[in-house]
Amino acid sequence: MATVTLSSSLFSTQKPMTLSFSYGVSSDKLNHTSFSGNFKFGSMKQSRRIRLVPVCRAAASVVFRDLDADDFRHPLDKQNTLLLRAVPGLNDLGRALLGTVTEQIMLLENIGTSVLVSKNQLPELHQLMTEAAEILNLEAPDLYVRQSPVPNAYTLAISGKKPFVVVHTSLVELLTRKELQAVLAHELGHLKCDHGVWLTFANILTLGAYTIPGIGGMIAQSLEEQLFRWLRAAELTCDRAALLVSQDPKVVISVLMKLAGGCPSLADQLNVDAFLEQARSYDKASSSPVGWYIRNAQTRQLSHPLPVLRAREIDAWSRSQDYASLLKRAMKMNTVHTF
Repeated sequence: MATVTLSSSLFSTQKPMTLSFSYGVSSDKLNHTSFSGNFKFGSMKQSRRIRLVPVCRAAASVVFRDLDADDFRHPLDKQNTLLLRAVPGLNDLGRALLGTVTEQIMLLENIGTSVLVSKNQLPELHQLMTEAAEILNLEAPDLYVRQSPVPNAYTLAISGKKPFVVVHTSLVELLTRKELQAVLAHELGHLKCDHGVWLTFANILTLGAYTIPGIGGMIAQSLEEQLFRWLRAAELTCDRAALLVSQDPKVVISVLMKLAGGCPSLADQLNVDAFLEQARSYDKASSSPVGWYIRNAQTRQLSHPLPVLRAREIDAWSRSQDYASLLKRAMKMNTVHTF
């Protein structure tokens, strides 16, 4: 997903106490006072066995054997991650700012107010997550459903604990099962790509660092812009993870379209092709020098790329040789038993 949001709502004025990496639309002003524990995405272990559950599947029945994050990582993600890694001491600073107290706050807020999905609790959603993780060759994280009127999903990872994904009930209502699985795959992409401490910093900056006194003065404006640039690039990478699971660009684009301006009562009238044409119109309008300047000013402080730009990017990648090559490596699920 998307916006960097907390356990309740991306745009609400409530003060939830958790920090996350979410799927929603971009935002530059978040009135939240929350923070997270020590994020360690590298602790995700890749699964060695594919477990098949006899439930109707939403995605294509294939897996990507030996899939590496760099196989689908967006070039801007690679570039900006390298730049962030070059900043001396940034990794250590991020870990020092976050501790065990914030971990407990996050766990109590998210786990205590949500429903844990399992084979015996919302089994259809459990199957969607399990299947998406299988396709991306990951161990499935825990999945929680949380009551919220704001359509969103987000990922949380704490040192020494199993990562988990939270989806809002309004998102479940808004999307088809295929689209919902694409969102879950997007969140898994953050884990697969080991976005790590950079994700933590991006979240802190997106929240405005309201809950950590002094943090605003510790991070220079230039670093803040670099972190937002990385965060937007990371979202493009995870949209690709969503496509690898759905294997239908219209499914991923439909999610972006609905997050931009959809609701359950209008869902059957939305048109993906028209949304792509809208994206091309945006490119054309911003191609002049003045348009280019306005576009950069518009997006510079956003946590996520604009929905139309994300739609255009995933459409282009779905037609690329890189994507075609990955599909050739895919194996049918019913022929894969162990790795």
